[in-house]
Order: sequence, then C-alpha cells, then structure tokens
Amino acid sequence: MKVDEFTGVNRIDQGQGGNLMVHGWPVEQCVVSDHDRTILRELGARLRELAERPYEQEKKALWIAHNDLKTEQPVIFIDCENGWNEIFPWHESIQCEGEMAGDWEMWLRKEIYWAEVLKDDKVVEAKLYLPYHAVDTGWGVEEERIGDPTQGQSYVWKSPLGDLDEEYEELDLSEIVKTPEIHVDWEASNKAFELAKDVFDDLLEVEFRHKWWWSPDLSLSYANLRGMENMMCDFYDYPDKVHEMMRLFTDGYLHKFDYLEKNGLLPNNASSMYIGSGGIGFTDQLHGTPGQVKLMDMWGFNEAQETSEVSPEMVKEFLLPYQHEIAEKFGLNYYGCCEGLDRRWEYVKAAIPRLRRVSVSQWADSRKMSEYLQGDYLYCYKVSPTDIAVPEPDEEYIRRRLHEVLDYCKQNGNRVELLMKDNHTLGHNPRNASRWVEIAREEVAKVYG
Repeated sequence: MKVDEFTGVNRIDQGQGGNLMVHGWPVEQCVVSDHDRTILRELGARLRELAERPYEQEKKALWIAHNDLKTEQPVIFIDCENGWNEIFPWHESIQCEGEMAGDWEMWLRKEIYWAEVLKDDKVVEAKLYLPYHAVDTGWGVEEERIGDPTQGQSYVWKSPLGDLDEEYEELDLSEIVKTPEIHVDWEASNKAFELAKDVFDDLLEVEFRHKWWWSPDLSLSYANLRGMENMMCDFYDYPDKVHEMMRLFTDGYLHKFDYLEKNGLLPNNASSMYIGSGGIGFTDQLHGTPGQVKLMDMWGFNEAQETSEVSPEMVKEFLLPYQHEIAEKFGLNYYGCCEGLDRRWEYVKAAIPRLRRVSVSQWADSRKMSEYLQGDYLYCYKVSPTDIAVPEPDEEYIRRRLHEVLDYCKQNGNRVELLMKDNHTLGHNPRNASRWVEIAREEVAKVYG
C-alpha cells in the first residue's frame, strides 16, 4: 500500500455508508497542487457527464416512489465497503499526491465506478460531499481498541467498565458518562470547502455532510463500555444500572441532536444520502432546507443488533422505550440492522413512530417478515455478502435465493429493496460486485416483469 507523507501509514479507503467521507483534514493538509488539481478536474468532469444522464433522474424518481410506498418495483443497491480497496488499491489507483486530494480522488473514482460499472440504482450527482474537520467527544470514556480498523485490521476491545462486578451497582454513572459535544474546526473545514469550490468550479457543487446524527447506538455504546457478555448478564443482574445507562445515552444523543439542529448542522438526508443500515433517502414526504434542516425533516434510525440473542421482552423493557424517545424526533424512521426482527417485530412496530423502513437481515426469517410487513413498510432485504466474498461465486445459488425471496415478496405486496453491503472482501475479484447487480436485475425482471 501507499505510505502517506503526512501520517506515515498505509492508505486505504476511509469512506463509509454510501460513500460518505467521515473525517476532515487539518489546515496543513488543506492543499491541492497543480498536479492534483488536473487529476481531480478530469474526474470531476467525468462525474458531471454521468450525472447529467436522464437515467439518473429516472433512478431518483424510482427511489422517491419506493420510499413513499407508491411502487412495487424493487430497487437495488450495492456498497462494496472494504471491497473498494480491492477495486481501487490505493498504491495502484490513486494518483494524487496530497492527503486530502487523494481522499477526494478515491471518492470521485467510487462515484464514477458506481455509474459506469456497478450500475445499481444509486443516483450519482454533480456534487462533492465533504466532511467537517471536527471532534465528537463521545461519552467521555471509551474502550481500548487492540487492532486498527482504519488500516483494514480486525480488532478486539477492552471495556473500561468491564472488570467491575458488585461494585458496578454502586457506581454513579453520571460521574463517568458525559454528554457528547461536537467541536468543529471551522478554519480547516472552511479552507477545505473553499479549495474544493475553486478546484471543481464549473464542474461540481460542494456541500458538507457528516454522520453525527446517524444511529444512536444504545446497545453498541453499552457493549463498548461494559462488554458484550456483561451486557447480556446486566439485563438480569443489574437492571437498574442498565436503565441508568440507557437514560444517560438517550439524553446525550438528544442533546447532541438538538445542538446540530439549532446550529444548522443537520444534513438533508431525505435526498441522495445513505440512510439507516442501507438504502437511499429520496422522498417527497420530508422537506429540509439546506442549513435549516430540522430533525422532523429527516429519516431517523435505531437498531439493537448487539442484542440479537436477547429475548424480545428484554428488548422491549430495556431498549425500545428509549429508542421511542429518539424516534419521536424524526419525520420518518428506519429500524434494524443485523438483528432478526421477526422475533421482536410486534414490539418494534408498537414502539417506533412513523416507521417506514425495516431491516430484514440474514438472521431474520425473511418469509415471516414478508408476511408481517405486507405493503405497509419497506422490506429492506440484506443479501448475504458471503455470496460474493469468494473468487468464483455460486451464481446458481444466488439466483435461486433471490428468486425465492422476490417471489413471496411479490405475493405479499412488499416494497422491496435488495441491499448488498457489509462486504469485507470481494474475493479479490472486483467483477463479483457488478455481476451480482446483473443477476439481481435479471431475477427482478423474471418475477416482476
């Protein structure tokens, strides 16, 4: 891999969720050389060319109809995630020399690849979305990670409250868990923004985007601070402490969301933005004005995948009341990630207001979820990434499974989206991604005509 001149470490793609750049750049990295400018403008010109195709407006209209429950035509979305590093190995693909310019180049190459090669239903735009250079202070105490995911490594973590037994019950958690704060480095953020506007000038619009509003991770935050095994036992051994912690987390997230709203920092995610645990947010039912977006103009997202092996009754008692408070703030809501929602659907359905999008993961009974959701919610089907994680995928199996799911979804009038995500590898065969999209389109055509 290419070693970065500023950090001295190997570079890999840092994008998340639908090509969202998460981390901004300090002032000293906010430079674009003439060499890098030439490369970026060439890519920007190609992206603009692709974005102006009528086909992009057709895809946008499909997402709007889909999210507004006005069509049974399935939509297809793939995010290669870590597989992008197999499609664009940094040391082979990225020609820009600067840290920031290299990140922009990777972002642009991915957008162009989506349009030219993957050909799913993601809408590409003549825009560059930049992150702020900022710090989210989190809970004031955090886990120690052993291994570095930013370098493509797996990791384990040591929970700061994990070694406590009986003394855990006596802790005043409010002395430990602090309210998250967002501190934006406006000098660096604005310098990057103005540079981007100058570089792409007549080619691309430039907007800020961030994910501070994204998933209020109640169960993940608890597991990080206390440990997964402890969390499972705490529901039974220390129920009052679980409620105490969930109250602090919920108040912390609500405070952060309120700050973002009051300071005009919320993005309009009812547009081309990746939302929840997969999918795109275009809808005619939410209307946010840039710079003045309110929580009620947005899609909210809640999940509890760390509690997959917890009883539905415990989820109802320890998580859903707090998630209800958070979901109340948003105009439409998405629920679920990898947890199997068929076992807790009735509780989720009752707890989450204005619920529209529902995750159907590989740990759910997909047929039952089809029967539960009917045409009243979006059936967000998470196709198994293992299907394309090998050098030579079993295409017959992929077809058979997709056809089976689509067949009973059509019978039940579901509003279906096929989501290929959580890809840790493409089996070192980038063709797997675009081939999966082709197969998905063919099976949709067979079932839906």
